[in-house]
Amino acid sequence: TVPEALEHWLAICEKEGRSGRDPVTKFTAKTYRYRADIINAYIWEKEIQDLAPPDIVNFRSWLLRNYSRDLSRKVLSSFHSMVIEMVSRGILQYDIVSGVQINSGSRYDEAVTIPTEAEVRALLAAADRLANSKNQQTMRTWRRYRPMLYLAVDSGMRPQEYICLASYNIHDTGVVVDRAVERGSNTISVTKTPSGRRLIDLSAHTVEMVRFYSDNHSTPNQHDLVFPTSTGKLQSLDNWRKRGFAAACQEAGLMREISKDGRTYAVPKYTPYNLRHFYASMLIEKRVNLKKIQYLMGHSDIQTTLNIYGHVIERVEGAAERPITLIDEIGH
Repeated sequence: TVPEALEHWLAICEKEGRSGRDPVTKFTAKTYRYRADIINAYIWEKEIQDLAPPDIVNFRSWLLRNYSRDLSRKVLSSFHSMVIEMVSRGILQYDIVSGVQINSGSRYDEAVTIPTEAEVRALLAAADRLANSKNQQTMRTWRRYRPMLYLAVDSGMRPQEYICLASYNIHDTGVVVDRAVERGSNTISVTKTPSGRRLIDLSAHTVEMVRFYSDNHSTPNQHDLVFPTSTGKLQSLDNWRKRGFAAACQEAGLMREISKDGRTYAVPKYTPYNLRHFYASMLIEKRVNLKKIQYLMGHSDIQTTLNIYGHVIERVEGAAERPITLIDEIGH
């Protein structure tokens, strides 16, 4: 039955990994089980070996009637992954889902927000001031946050990657990225995909700053963390965003006003993730090869790079292009 095939697929994902990949993380497994519950909520009138493409089309229609388009697409994708696994193990003869899909726009259809160079310089200057504050508590706090902020700007790493950076991954010319904090948890794991593992060059100033903190101020801990808490535990991403990065934005004057429940609040103009977008935009401005940008960003698919930063690429290329006049090019 479909529920039996799903349970078999989930066990493969969690215990051995699909198609030679690593087993999925606990967070991903939980996501897959949620999607499996939706699949099982559909009334399957046939066993899986008897299903045909029209049955899958009917299932797709049911999804779209009862769930958002984005969730429907993800659920159908998981169902398809299960079917492919069953085909590879001889339980099904052919891929019954092939050609049945739900198209959707990219979540990056709206251009990402990218800080300007002046704004990033203001953030770094704010970190410098906070790290040299006369307030001892502020100074101690920013002794750790300052190298984190510099590293974020200079590497384009995801926050969940640099928050668990290991000291053995600091090299003379840069850092190696090979692990990250699992989404929805406080657990250190490998990067989400093999492509997330990469070597990133850094400025000598950043390397020196990060290594100095690691060698002289980092609390000994079991995970060899460069930026642990004062008790040697993994830092909270939420704390970094709200207490660290937000304070730098405030010090740099990078705040915006929002209205909620009839009141006006000042909130940071950016999030730590915006520094990743800034890094990518600088690579594009410097005309770095697109495949190299994909590698440095840790994207498994070049299409992801194009979806997120296509508008930046178009702007940079458009500014450098000269008019295309074919007759002039070929002569006449």
